[in-house]
Amino acid sequence: MASSLKEKYIKVVAPKLAADFGVKNILAVPRLQKVVLNVGIPASNKDPKIQETVASVLSRISGQKPVPTLAKQSISNFKIRKGMVVGYMVTLRGSKMYDFVDKLINVTLPRVRDFRGISESNVDNNGNISMGFREYIAFPEIKSDEVERVHGLQVTITTSIKDHDKGLALFRELGLPFSKK
Repeated sequence: MASSLKEKYIKVVAPKLAADFGVKNILAVPRLQKVVLNVGIPASNKDPKIQETVASVLSRISGQKPVPTLAKQSISNFKIRKGMVVGYMVTLRGSKMYDFVDKLINVTLPRVRDFRGISESNVDNNGNISMGFREYIAFPEIKSDEVERVHGLQVTITTSIKDHDKGLALFRELGLPFSKK
């Protein structure tokens, strides 16, 4: 069963972008490749309970088990040793990716406090978008009464194109709310 966002992409967005960009082959139309969720853990938090909380939050939000990211080298000023867990990440592809982006657009972003839209500068020159959340409470899987400590969350959506304007057009057609200048 395809998600509603994937159906929208196939039936509405892809043909419109193909016409706008003058692309004859539908496979050359910009599309989403992956979504990466990332949480960094400060070195000052050596408590294993924090790592456990971050991992459980990411797994509930994404529906996948997160992978720990390890420090590649020791940095004495930050009290980081090589091999320490400095964060967790999840990569979503396929139907889970479309489900997550659909949930992000329709449920999570409207629940963010003082949200006025995503800045167009969040789309980089490669057509990808990155956005950070100060609090992960906006996601519907998280119940606010269960939260012990609040941490940030980084979401990166990667596309198949290498152009800022085409990436912006793709995200607008998918329904991401961009702020008015």
